[in-house]
Amino acid sequence: GMTNGTIQLPPPDRPPKPSNLPLTYELLQNFPNPFNPATTIQYQLPQDAKVMLKVYDILGNEVATLVNEEQEAGYKEVKFNASNLASGVYIYRLQAGSFVTAKKMILLR
Repeated sequence: GMTNGTIQLPPPDRPPKPSNLPLTYELLQNFPNPFNPATTIQYQLPQDAKVMLKVYDILGNEVATLVNEEQEAGYKEVKFNASNLASGVYIYRLQAGSFVTAKKMILLR
């Protein structure tokens, strides 16, 4: 005989994380660059991570902390306003988990 042919579906789970997550950690070049007084910094996280994004002057003095928190995987964007800083070259440094990288940006008044 045939068993009752209803198929038992698993209960709906949380929707999966979007599949368009980045595959790698990356810090992109800020834009515009050179900038005055504000610029945008984008980065990406392939997995949840403790993120620290700081800005340093050319001598290595920290001038701003833009991000300091746990963040979910994905594409991120941060605005940096340097209206209180002097013209010159600045370094922005991303630390996400064990990934660390830095790039230069130019404030031109």
